[in-house]
Amino acid sequence: MQQLYLGLMAATAIILLLGLLSRPLKRYGLAAPFLALLGGVVLGPQLLGLLQPDGWGHPQLLLEKAAQLSLAIGLMSVALRLPAGYVAKHWRSLLVLVGLVLPLMCLCAALPAYWLFDLSPLLALLIGAVVCPTDPIVATSIVTGEIAERDLDEPLRHLISAESGLNDGLALPLVMLPLLLLGLPPLEAGRQWLVMVVFWEIGGAVLFGLLLGWLAGRLLRLAEGRHFIERPSFMSYTVALSLLALAAAELLHTDGVVAVFVAGLAFDRMVGGKERAEEERVQAAMDQFFTLPIFMLLGVLLPWGQWLALGWPAVALVVAVLLLRRLPALLVLRPLLPALRLRRDLLFAGWFGPIGIAALLYALLASERSGEPLVWQLGSLLICASVIVHGLSATPLTRLYGRCRRRG
Repeated sequence: MQQLYLGLMAATAIILLLGLLSRPLKRYGLAAPFLALLGGVVLGPQLLGLLQPDGWGHPQLLLEKAAQLSLAIGLMSVALRLPAGYVAKHWRSLLVLVGLVLPLMCLCAALPAYWLFDLSPLLALLIGAVVCPTDPIVATSIVTGEIAERDLDEPLRHLISAESGLNDGLALPLVMLPLLLLGLPPLEAGRQWLVMVVFWEIGGAVLFGLLLGWLAGRLLRLAEGRHFIERPSFMSYTVALSLLALAAAELLHTDGVVAVFVAGLAFDRMVGGKERAEEERVQAAMDQFFTLPIFMLLGVLLPWGQWLALGWPAVALVVAVLLLRRLPALLVLRPLLPALRLRRDLLFAGWFGPIGIAALLYALLASERSGEPLVWQLGSLLICASVIVHGLSATPLTRLYGRCRRRG
C-alpha cells in the first residue's frame, strides 16, 4: 500500500511541477514526456529507489492497461483538435502515409535489427512493426504550444497529428502478421490475419467508431438544443466517450485504438469541436493528467541491465532507426504527398515521427505472445531514445523551421 501512495504522490507531483513550469520548460526545449520519463528513472530502483516495481505484482500488465487508457484520451484529443472533415479533405496524403510510408518504416526499422542482432526475418519484422507507428502523445507536445503555433505552418501540424492518430491502430496488422507466422502454418496465419485482424479488428473498429461517434454527437446536439446539458460538461463527455469507445471495442474484440480515433473524428464532425476552444484547452490539460504518469511508470520499469547486455549493437540500432526509419520513405514517396511539397515540411515531418505509447503497447503485446524478451528490450530502448531525442530537439528545430519560413 505504501508503494501505491508513493507512486500516486510522485505522479501527481510531476504533473503539478510540469504544469507550473510549462512555459519556461518549453522555451528551453524540455518536453513534458521526456521530463516525466526522467522523473521515473530518478525515482526508480536504479537511482533513489523510492519506487520499487518488484512489489507491484504485475508491473508490465499495469503499464499496458494504463498506456491503453492514456492513448485513448490522447487520440480523442487529437481527433477533436483537427478541423472538421480534415481526413476526408486530405485523404490522398494520409493514405500514402498510412498505406505506403508505414510499411516502409517497418522495413527500415527491421533491417538494422536483422543485421545487428542476427535475428530471423520474422522476428526482425516484428520488432520493426512494433516501433513503426508515430505517437500522438509525443507528437502533441511537438505541434502544440506557443512556439509551435508561432513557427510551424498549421497544415503541417495537422498532418503530423492526423497521421499519428491514424497509424497507431493501423499498425496492428503489421504487428500481427509476423506474430501469427511465428506460431502457425503460413496458410492458417494468412487466413487468420485477413479475416480476424484486417476485416474484424480493423474494419469492425472503423464501423463501430463511426457509429458511436455519430450517435454521441447526435445525442449531444439534441441535449444542448433542449437545454439538458451545461456547456462545461463537454470535456467530461468527450473523456467518457473515449473510454466508452475503448472498452466497448475491446469487448467486441476489435481494435480499441482505431475505434477511439474514428469515434472522435465522427463526433467532431457532428458537433464542430473546433468551435469549442475553451474545452480544447481543458482537454489538453486532461491529456497531461493521463499521459505523463505513463512515461514516469515506463522510466521506473526500464530494463537497464538487459540493455547493457546488448552491447554496442543496441547503440547502433538506436542511431539507425532514428535516422533511417522515416525520412528515406518520405523522400522516396514525396511525389505522392501533396501536403509535403515544401522541402522544410518534408524534412520536419521526416524527423518528427516519434515512437511512444502506441509502440509501448505493441512491444508488450508482441513480447508476451511471441515469448521473445528481445522484443521488449529493443522496443523499450527505441521508445526511450525517441522520447529523449525528439523531445530535446523539438523546440530548437521548430524555431529553425520558423526562421526558414520567414526567410522564405
